[in-house]
Amino acid sequence: MNLSDTVSNDLPPDHDEGTDDGAKPHPLHRRLKSFVKRGGRTTEGQARAFSELGPLYLVPYKPEPVDLTATFGGRAGPTVLEIGFGMGEATAHIATVLPDTNFFCCEVHEPGVGALLKRIGEQSLSNIRICAHDAVDVLDHMLQPGTLAGVHVFFPDPWHKKRHNKRRLIQPEFVTKLAQHLRPGGYIHCATDWQPYAEQMLEVLSGEPLLRNTAEGYAPKPDYRPLTKFENRGIKLGHGVWDLVFERT
Repeated sequence: MNLSDTVSNDLPPDHDEGTDDGAKPHPLHRRLKSFVKRGGRTTEGQARAFSELGPLYLVPYKPEPVDLTATFGGRAGPTVLEIGFGMGEATAHIATVLPDTNFFCCEVHEPGVGALLKRIGEQSLSNIRICAHDAVDVLDHMLQPGTLAGVHVFFPDPWHKKRHNKRRLIQPEFVTKLAQHLRPGGYIHCATDWQPYAEQMLEVLSGEPLLRNTAEGYAPKPDYRPLTKFENRGIKLGHGVWDLVFERT
């Protein structure tokens, strides 16, 4: 079982963009996106978190630059963008171990947003804000270039079938967009449990002239990223996990 508890970029698996014989996709399907919509049920606790904590920690999408310091209640610390946090387990852990860092998190899966809001309340986390919107729009319109200290993309959908590989989130166009939003010395940290996707990530990230690899190939898992229960299960079954950490030059 793949660890992917985040969502990735484009169309549902049962919707083909075209055939493998070179047919072009419909123009409406060409726009870069950071997610696909998934089903799922919001629990009573998650719904309560939406009602009670949403006004404090949800950032409505607006096609205009956001003041990050004001967004985090006057906290002027470095800001990390997280794309697709799933149910928020890793996000809450990282926000706890890095309390001086602000985390601006994008996720469109409603139960996941509710779950992270619930964790925020239970753990009294003040350094997380959530924008329940497509991260591409957020990068294009809300976050200004050169302002991010880091970007986290953990276990995005690997789109296993070869004809679907073009739907993967980590593609040259998107990586360039991420790199342009990093301040000098900022980083991109990706992780995947699917080796072919890890190889593509390494190739794409290595090909971006604004970035340099912090390791010889794949990086050791940074201490701040926790092992999830799915990852621990996979490791016991002999599955690999690959981390990549690239820095803005």
